[in-house]
Amino acid sequence: MIAAKMKKHGVVPVRILDKIAQARMEEEKLKWEGTFAEYLELLKEKPWIAQSAHARIYNMIKDAGVEEDENGRKRYKFFSGHLFGLEEALERLVEEYFHPAAKRLDVRKRILLLMGPVSGGKSSLVNLLKRGLEAYTRTEKGAVYAIKDCPMHEDPLHLIPNHLREDFYQEFGIRIEGNLSPLNMMRLEQEFGGRIEEVPVERIFFSEDRRVGIGTFSPSDPKSQDIADLTGSIDFSTIARYGSESDPRAYRFDGELNKANRGLMEFQEMLKSDEKFLWHLLSLTQEGNFKAGRFALISADEMIIAHTNETEYRSFIANKKNEALHSRIIVMPIPYNLKVSEEEKIYEKMIKESDAADVHIAPHTLRIAAMFTVLTRLREPKRGDMDLIKKMRLYDGEMVEGFSQADADELKKEFADEGMSGIDPRYVINRISSAIIRKGVPSINALDVLRSLKDGLDQHPSITPELKEKYLNFISLVRREYDEIAKKEVQKAFVYSYEESAKTLMENYLDNVEAYCNRTKLRDPLTGEEINPDEKLMRSIEEQIGISENAKKAFREEILIRISAYARKGKKFDYNSHDRLREAIQKKLFADLKDIVKITTSTKTPDEQQLKKINEVIARLIDEYGYNSISANELLKYVGSLLNR
Repeated sequence: MIAAKMKKHGVVPVRILDKIAQARMEEEKLKWEGTFAEYLELLKEKPWIAQSAHARIYNMIKDAGVEEDENGRKRYKFFSGHLFGLEEALERLVEEYFHPAAKRLDVRKRILLLMGPVSGGKSSLVNLLKRGLEAYTRTEKGAVYAIKDCPMHEDPLHLIPNHLREDFYQEFGIRIEGNLSPLNMMRLEQEFGGRIEEVPVERIFFSEDRRVGIGTFSPSDPKSQDIADLTGSIDFSTIARYGSESDPRAYRFDGELNKANRGLMEFQEMLKSDEKFLWHLLSLTQEGNFKAGRFALISADEMIIAHTNETEYRSFIANKKNEALHSRIIVMPIPYNLKVSEEEKIYEKMIKESDAADVHIAPHTLRIAAMFTVLTRLREPKRGDMDLIKKMRLYDGEMVEGFSQADADELKKEFADEGMSGIDPRYVINRISSAIIRKGVPSINALDVLRSLKDGLDQHPSITPELKEKYLNFISLVRREYDEIAKKEVQKAFVYSYEESAKTLMENYLDNVEAYCNRTKLRDPLTGEEINPDEKLMRSIEEQIGISENAKKAFREEILIRISAYARKGKKFDYNSHDRLREAIQKKLFADLKDIVKITTSTKTPDEQQLKKINEVIARLIDEYGYNSISANELLKYVGSLLNR
């Protein structure tokens, strides 16, 4: 109807309105309402709808999918695309807390405390759980049912009297925990005459905005903050009507613990809270109930999740007054990510969500920024044959000569607190933003970002002079890494223009390798005389990729074996058939072309041939490697300056 009216008035219908209408229709289809007797029939068909809050969260994560990496480590798809480089921490969180808590083991009677550095992903993790629950309760597996019109969305099974719960378990196989709340106890007697089968039940959908199943508590001044923010309060305007403060109808069940029942409550900055707030949490997690007003204990089923930084946590456990709380809190460390490729994804995500999404960021820019950030988080290895750059590469899954991924696992055991300090992602994004604004053009490169990172060190409040010196050294290390990447990028673009030369060089190499391995001679194409394999040529190529004198025979034999394997399959061995050989050929050719590159990139007034070559390389960088005209020209000038040093 909306679309028809808009069309009549010459306005193009907006698709989003159609989608809103469709979402509203789908929401209506999900609604369910019936009596408690009808709910029990539904429960026989779908026993999972009676799951606990902890079980619901675990099943939500599990139902999104689980896969194993090459090391047998579980990766939960629920977190994919949202949290990066935290696989080990997340696996531990799910397997050591959510899974046993879902099985009703004692771990569910603990407050979950996420502890880690600022901007390390703690809040993002909690928000992900909240948004996940909102969506999950709209699915078949995550459906939640509650006593209708109950401000606490109470579990309908609380209506079953205690003396009949064992019978209920025998029939349904479901255990009931918790007692009927004072308000629903009164409603049962006064509205339904004790006939529990007639009590209305409805399907509910979690929503933080509507305060259904998800709550958030943030402490403020202990002198002014009231415990009612957690447990609800008396509605004094109704006391005259109901005659007593202990009448549940005169009480507002609107505290965060009330509203988060059946789901999750986030306790922000928990360790900054007054003790009276913490003891309510402990009662809820340990006993499954809390005290409110002049009532008996009120049952609630919810997961309490809090977060803090390491400094506050150390201060908290050092205080003897908090000893009783220690054993009732499960601490899950959430360190910074230590993988360069994952850190790069964090920046990509943050930029995509900003107004700078249309700015061209030259290839390798974010990777170089990520290298710097990860280096600030790594601890200096104890092994003499290992440095931070090698360690960084190993952690990122790269091949490092002389080491394996087993070495990476050993390195991780050296420092239990690795990743709990260093530069945070927000600082890097702030400096990238500063580089974009300062440059004033819709394109930035790695050098712009490194310069901005360097300039921002003085403005960072927690960076001491000693740390600054250390970080400046990291910027220098990363700059050298970028120099190699830049030269390699231009090398590949230039070599492409000489691809026929590369193929000819490789054919020449292969002829010589075949003669060397078969102990035969080659025939000179001009004179026709027999000549020995050209050792100088072969070594000039092999040395480009670090093949030693002792290893040359094995490498050459490996090449011949690869050629034979291709021949058996009826395939032709070509320029792209062996990655290391191709790299060696490219490096050799580039070394031979270096003088041409120098002249081409540094000449202020290039001749027609040089200009043609420059334009070919720029086109290649744009079409194949993701540069734009500005960043491609900047790269060429920079590499030209490197080669002329």
